[in-house]
Amino acid sequence: QVQLVESGGGLVQPGGSLRLSCAASGIIFSIYRMGWYRQAPGKQRELVATITSGGSTNYADSVKGRFTISRDNGKNTVYLQMNSLEPDDTAVYYCNAYQSAWRYDYWGQGTQVTVSS
Repeated sequence: QVQLVESGGGLVQPGGSLRLSCAASGIIFSIYRMGWYRQAPGKQRELVATITSGGSTNYADSVKGRFTISRDNGKNTVYLQMNSLEPDDTAVYYCNAYQSAWRYDYWGQGTQVTVSS
Protein backbone atom coordinates (compact mmCIF):
# COMPACT_ATOMS: atom_id res chain seq x y z
CA GLN A 1 0.00 0.00 0.00
CA VAL A 2 1.39 3.35 -1.07
CA GLN A 3 1.40 6.14 1.49
CA LEU A 4 2.63 9.71 1.25
CA VAL A 5 2.44 11.49 4.58
CA GLU A 6 3.04 15.23 4.70
CA SER A 7 3.99 17.17 7.79
CA GLY A 8 5.34 20.56 8.78
CA GLY A 9 2.49 22.84 7.82
CA GLY A 10 1.08 25.51 10.09
CA LEU A 11 0.54 29.21 10.67
CA VAL A 12 3.43 31.56 10.00
CA GLN A 13 3.80 35.32 9.72
CA PRO A 14 4.73 36.98 6.42
CA GLY A 15 8.47 36.75 5.89
CA GLY A 16 8.71 33.60 7.95
CA SER A 17 9.84 30.09 7.04
CA LEU A 18 8.46 26.57 7.14
CA ARG A 19 9.85 23.20 6.14
CA LEU A 20 7.47 20.61 4.78
CA SER A 21 8.30 16.92 4.78
CA CYS A 22 6.73 14.03 2.89
CA ALA A 23 7.53 10.50 3.98
CA ALA A 24 6.82 7.84 1.36
CA SER A 25 6.21 4.13 1.82
CA GLY A 26 5.14 1.32 -0.46
CA ILE A 27 7.11 2.60 -3.47
CA ILE A 28 10.68 2.39 -4.72
CA PHE A 29 11.21 5.99 -3.74
CA SER A 30 14.49 6.55 -5.56
CA ILE A 31 12.99 6.01 -9.03
CA TYR A 32 10.08 8.42 -8.60
CA ARG A 33 9.92 12.05 -9.51
CA MET A 34 8.70 13.78 -6.35
CA GLY A 35 6.83 17.02 -6.25
CA TRP A 36 4.95 19.55 -4.19
CA TYR A 37 1.72 21.09 -5.40
CA ARG A 38 -0.65 23.49 -3.68
CA GLN A 39 -4.28 24.47 -3.84
CA ALA A 40 -5.65 27.70 -2.46
CA PRO A 41 -9.38 28.18 -1.75
CA GLY A 42 -11.29 28.68 -4.99
CA LYS A 43 -8.27 27.96 -7.15
CA GLN A 44 -6.96 25.00 -9.10
CA ARG A 45 -4.13 22.85 -7.82
CA GLU A 46 -0.81 24.18 -9.10
CA LEU A 47 2.76 22.99 -9.33
CA VAL A 48 5.15 24.34 -6.71
CA ALA A 49 8.30 22.31 -7.30
CA THR A 50 9.50 18.93 -8.53
CA ILE A 51 12.69 16.93 -8.17
CA THR A 52 13.59 14.05 -10.44
CA SER A 53 15.18 10.77 -9.44
CA GLY A 54 18.47 12.27 -10.62
CA GLY A 55 18.07 15.38 -8.52
CA SER A 56 17.06 17.89 -11.19
CA THR A 57 14.66 20.49 -9.87
CA ASN A 58 11.92 22.64 -11.33
CA TYR A 59 10.07 25.52 -9.67
CA ALA A 60 7.03 27.63 -10.31
CA ASP A 61 8.05 31.19 -11.12
CA SER A 62 6.18 32.45 -8.06
CA VAL A 63 8.43 30.54 -5.65
CA LYS A 64 11.82 30.68 -7.39
CA GLY A 65 14.48 32.00 -5.06
CA ARG A 66 12.30 31.45 -1.99
CA PHE A 67 11.53 27.72 -1.93
CA THR A 68 13.92 24.78 -2.18
CA ILE A 69 12.95 21.18 -2.85
CA SER A 70 15.24 18.34 -1.82
CA ARG A 71 15.10 14.61 -1.29
CA ASP A 72 16.73 12.00 0.92
CA ASN A 73 16.48 8.63 -0.78
CA GLY A 74 17.83 6.89 2.32
CA LYS A 75 14.86 8.18 4.31
CA ASN A 76 12.29 7.99 1.49
CA THR A 77 11.50 11.62 2.18
CA VAL A 78 11.13 14.77 0.13
CA TYR A 79 11.33 18.23 1.66
CA LEU A 80 10.19 21.71 0.76
CA GLN A 81 12.02 24.54 2.50
CA MET A 82 9.90 27.67 2.24
CA ASN A 83 11.45 31.03 3.06
CA SER A 84 10.19 34.60 2.77
CA LEU A 85 6.63 33.35 2.90
CA GLU A 86 3.88 35.60 1.60
CA PRO A 87 0.11 35.60 2.19
CA ASP A 88 -0.35 34.33 -1.39
CA ASP A 89 1.50 31.16 -0.38
CA THR A 90 -1.46 30.21 1.80
CA ALA A 91 -2.79 26.89 0.54
CA VAL A 92 -3.02 23.19 1.17
CA TYR A 93 0.28 21.67 0.06
CA TYR A 94 0.26 18.20 -1.45
CA CYS A 95 3.08 15.74 -1.98
CA ASN A 96 3.17 13.84 -5.27
CA ALA A 97 5.08 10.78 -6.44
CA TYR A 98 5.18 10.13 -10.19
CA GLN A 99 6.81 7.39 -12.22
CA SER A 100 6.50 7.99 -15.96
CA ALA A 101 7.42 4.51 -17.18
CA TRP A 102 4.32 2.94 -15.64
CA ARG A 103 2.35 6.17 -15.19
CA TYR A 104 2.10 5.63 -11.45
CA ASP A 105 0.82 8.80 -9.80
CA TYR A 106 0.28 9.06 -6.04
CA TRP A 107 -0.83 11.90 -3.76
CA GLY A 108 -0.63 12.67 -0.08
CA GLN A 109 -3.51 13.97 1.99
CA GLY A 110 -2.18 17.52 2.13
CA THR A 111 -0.94 19.85 4.83
CA GLN A 112 -2.27 23.36 5.44
CA VAL A 113 0.08 26.33 5.23
CA THR A 114 -1.33 29.68 6.34
CA VAL A 115 0.68 32.88 6.04
CA SER A 116 -0.91 35.66 8.02
CA SER A 117 -0.08 38.34 10.54
